[in-house]
Amino acid sequence: MILLDRVTKKYGKKGLALDRVSLHIAPKEFVLIVGTSGAGKSTLLKLLTREEKPTNGKIVVGGVDYDRLKDKEVPLLRRKIGTIFQDFKLLPNRTVFENIAFALEIVGMTNKEINYTVPRVIDLVGLNGKEKNFPRELSGGEQQRVAIARAVVRQPKILIADEPTGNLDPKHAWDVVSVLEKINQHGTTVLMTTHNQDIVNKLKRRVITIDHGRVAADTAGGNR
Repeated sequence: MILLDRVTKKYGKKGLALDRVSLHIAPKEFVLIVGTSGAGKSTLLKLLTREEKPTNGKIVVGGVDYDRLKDKEVPLLRRKIGTIFQDFKLLPNRTVFENIAFALEIVGMTNKEINYTVPRVIDLVGLNGKEKNFPRELSGGEQQRVAIARAVVRQPKILIADEPTGNLDPKHAWDVVSVLEKINQHGTTVLMTTHNQDIVNKLKRRVITIDHGRVAADTAGGNR
């Protein structure tokens, strides 16, 4: 599903962000990526979504060799990769339903398809009854669940969650993690960066530790 072979990323005078990183992530895995700020986690995710290009090394995602990927093909690639962030990035003047539907509108889905698909994703993330609420009327955890719904409504093969619980209290953080686990159980590969050691300890998933741009550890999770 995801293969990095000796990937290096240099940023001018800032030096190495990633240094000969090699990784293989299988389909349907749930992987936690940890490391201190500046370790290279965000750079790794930007390479996977093709926001950045590697200085050296090979990246293959879902059978797509990034060396052969044309710029015009990048939007299609990104439709196969859902992305959620720490700060939600919701549209404030759109309801829960409309925020999620927007991801389908921009790829040309019909109203009939949207009205069929969106309620199912709202149910998946546990937001039934909130369809007509605006983001300001929701808790932080609920807003993040809207963001997750928007990211998975196009049924991506991969979901990248960059510090999705960073702005949330413990209860809402676990609500979000539970939704990510449910999505993973439906067959989506999940990559999640986190600073939350409690989540790392209790989830018992594979943990990749990035330190100074290198893979410092890669440990298997528990029997889940």
